[in-house]
Order: sequence, then structure tokens, then C-alpha cells
Amino acid sequence: MSPKKRLAENRGLPARWARKHGAYYFRVPPGAEHLWDNKRWFLLGKNLPDAYAAWTKRIQTPGDLRTIDDLLDRYAIEVIPTKAPKTQAENLRAVSLLRPVFGAMPIAGIEPRHIYRYADARKAKTAAHRELEVLSHALTKAVAWGAISRHPTKGQVELEGRPPRDRYIEDWEIVEALSLTPRQAHGGLRMVLAYIRVKLLTGLRRGDLLRLKVADCRDDGIYVQPHKTAQTTRKRQVILWSDALRDAIADAKAARAVNISPWIFCNRAGKSYLDETTGLANGFDSLWQRFMARVLADTKVVERWTEHDLRAKCASDAATLEHARQLLAHADSRTTERVYRRAPERVKPLR
Repeated sequence: MSPKKRLAENRGLPARWARKHGAYYFRVPPGAEHLWDNKRWFLLGKNLPDAYAAWTKRIQTPGDLRTIDDLLDRYAIEVIPTKAPKTQAENLRAVSLLRPVFGAMPIAGIEPRHIYRYADARKAKTAAHRELEVLSHALTKAVAWGAISRHPTKGQVELEGRPPRDRYIEDWEIVEALSLTPRQAHGGLRMVLAYIRVKLLTGLRRGDLLRLKVADCRDDGIYVQPHKTAQTTRKRQVILWSDALRDAIADAKAARAVNISPWIFCNRAGKSYLDETTGLANGFDSLWQRFMARVLADTKVVERWTEHDLRAKCASDAATLEHARQLLAHADSRTTERVYRRAPERVKPLR
């Protein structure tokens, strides 16, 4: 008798999982109810990160890795929880899309042709590449866990992706944006202007800037713990003071509606804009969108730029590639060069 096909809404989920009533449930195997609060259907959570977190606490790590399904289970249990909340959600979504295609395959059975076929079949090419990056990292972990002796596709696949963004913000555009006049002493515009100044001087990621506390500003510099890199390899930074950086931090603190808030950048209630459980900063994003609308309406700037483009400008304007790499806290300068050094190269004529 052939196995019963899974419902469409349950495809991509681990074995015995089901999506019901807007949440994720685990169908408890007969005889194991005592391990799951004596329930036949155990509520895991309303979203994937919460469901995986609840599931992880109650099951043992898969030991015998034979299929990609087994591998993705262990990857979801051991590796994904070490990443930032937003990355966790993205990785879990990738896992749910990879399972229906690769899940039943033996780990060593994946070949480059399978990777190319998956990429070709997906219309959203950038998303497909990120999903395949998750699969590739899981295969790397499979080697480390002793499931296979070598990565079956590494160095054999070259996917054509979208070229890196090349928007470079000119100095005059920054001058125009900083010329906007805040309508009140404490408010969103003044905070965004101070944020831009700090961002251009430090190159810090949005999440790391929004995590900055007054206590992080010490006598010798600003102490930063980058969050995007893996927890086991995070290296703390100390950004040394300059007069311009001191002034920018002072402006940010002065722009706060609650001057006793522990956060350098905070909302009207004195709380951080960043939601650590999701990695989102919806309030700040709204503030940024209003700011850019005013830049385009009230200045000579005609082309929109993003908050992330400021990080690229900081890297582009650094005197050397190594200085740019240090500012952006990249482990590999090739990423800095390929993605963030966007200023045009200036070449002297022959004569």
C-alpha cells in the first residue's frame, strides 16, 4: 500500500507535522503521548521559528543521517537557532521549500545537475540562490558530522545571479539630506539625521546601530558586538572616537524624546526600535520611509537611496580596502570589494 500523500499545506514540514487552525501541530506517535503532555496533537507554535523551538526542546537530535530530510532536521535543530532571528525565519522558510524537492534523496546522492534544475525551476532567482545556500551549508555540516566524506556539489556549481547593487550616494546628496530642518527639538527627522552621521562614520549594520546603548560609549571608543556573524565567531569591535563621531552621538542622544533611555536610538517611549524576537524594526523603517519621502520632495536629490546604501558609501569612501573591511566587520575582504566598494575608480590619463 503506497503511503498517504501529504496535504499541500503540510509539504515541506518535518514528518508528523501539520498546519491546522493557523498554527503548527505535531502528531504524536502512539505510545509517546507521555512525552508530549499526554496529547495526541501537540501545539508547537503559530509561526515556524516558535514551532521549531518547541519541537527542538522535546526531541533528540537525529543521529543516523541518511536522507536530506534527516540532514535538514538536524540543521534546523543545531545550526539555525544560532543565527539572528530574521535569518532564522528566512532559513526555516528555505528548509520548508527544499524538503519537497530534495528531502527523500540520500545525502551523498545530490549532484550539481539537481542544484541547477532547482534554480532553473524557480522564478524568484535571488530567493532560489539563498535557499540553495542553506542546502549547501547543511551539506558542509554533514561532512563535519561524519555523514558524508566530502561536499557533493561544492566548487562544481556556478549560479548566475543578480549583480550586486551599485548605487553610490554622492557627497552632495548627503549634504542635501542633512540640510533638512527638523520641525522640533526631539523627533524622528533629527534622530534620522544623527543616525546617518553615525552610520557614515562607522559603517555599522542597522541592527548593530539600533542595539547601541549609552553604556557602550566608553572613554576609549564605542564597543560593538556584531550580531550578523555566527555566535561562535563574533569578534567585538571598539570604534575609536573622533570629534565628528562624538558630535554625531551627542546629536543622537539629544534627539531622543526620553533622555534617560539606555538606547542611543529609541522611540518615543524610550524603547529600542529593534524587536529581538523577529529582528524587525518596523517603527524605524517607517521613520526612514518618511525621511526619504521628504528628501525627494524638499531637496535636489532625485534618486532614492536605502539605509543599506549608507553602509556601502562608508566602505567606498574608506581610504583602503582593509580599512573598509575592518569598518564593516567582514571576515573576507572579497565581500567588501565586490558588494560595498561602489565609488567609481579614478584613473589618471597616460599623459
